[in-house]
Amino acid sequence: MTNLNKIAVVILNWNGAELLKKFLPKVIQYSEQATIYVADNASTDDSIQVITELFPSVKIIINNQNYGFAKGYNEALKDVQEPYYCLLNSDVEVTENWLSPILTIFENESQTSIIQPKILDYKNKSYFEYAGAAGGFIDKFGYPYCRGRIFDTVEKDTNQYNDEAEIFWASGACFFIRKETYQQLKGFDDDFFAHQEEIDLCWRAFNNEKKIKYTSKSIVFHVGGATLDKANPKKTYLNFRNSLLMLTKNLPTHQLIPIIFTRLILDGIAGVQFIAQGKLRHCLAIIKAHFVFYSKLFSFLEKRSRVQNSNYYQSKSILYQYFIKKGKVFVR
Repeated sequence: MTNLNKIAVVILNWNGAELLKKFLPKVIQYSEQATIYVADNASTDDSIQVITELFPSVKIIINNQNYGFAKGYNEALKDVQEPYYCLLNSDVEVTENWLSPILTIFENESQTSIIQPKILDYKNKSYFEYAGAAGGFIDKFGYPYCRGRIFDTVEKDTNQYNDEAEIFWASGACFFIRKETYQQLKGFDDDFFAHQEEIDLCWRAFNNEKKIKYTSKSIVFHVGGATLDKANPKKTYLNFRNSLLMLTKNLPTHQLIPIIFTRLILDGIAGVQFIAQGKLRHCLAIIKAHFVFYSKLFSFLEKRSRVQNSNYYQSKSILYQYFIKKGKVFVR
């Protein structure tokens, strides 16, 4: 197999015809080392027609319903044969030579199974983008944050993360993974539908002694929120529900009960804050998330793997660092 077909760039699409028109041309232009696929999640717009007429070199995978991000990719990747997957959001602008650094790492570092590039904000290209920035971590209570983004504070890119570094999770906006790792871990968890499924997958990879890496040598620009804006209560529901489910699956046994209990309390405080801000629907989304979490609790306990690596997080609380100590930027 030659380098020309070692990477499969797979874009999951749902009613994103306009995004495809805008961003696919550069993906095609700058992806000589890849085969490009669009996996369509039963779109009702003219996405298929747009791909067929404007981008005939792109291979189309048809899902028979909107499975969301997690199952959508699981279904789409069943017949993709390239040894390295790039799962790319439809609202990402890629840059020249974005694939070569990734391919170099995969070819030379057998223990590195997942890679994330530098993700900058398409709307403000001198700043990192919320969803991934320069690589992700989680704190002692399972709150995700990034080098370059903690909660809603996003850093300007001043080359402070121009490096290659091991991280805990890679962003689903532009997510590179070995096919063998994806298959070994049975892909994303279908029950997540969307949001934090990539963190769960990275956590399971970490528990299987796989390395996750960030490289600044590959750069992409992400619009963010093109499919589901953060002002939408559904996003709040998915984030709170999936965070609890992810912790249930992956926390070491001795930490499971105390951390889940603490998170439930902290979620309640977040709900009160939403009410104070006049965002009642977001508070209701948290309540719904908790009830669904309780209904799925036992099935997710059964999903726990035999080994949980206790070195999964920074020992600090990012809530304390951010809100009490006013630490707004990443500190290792």
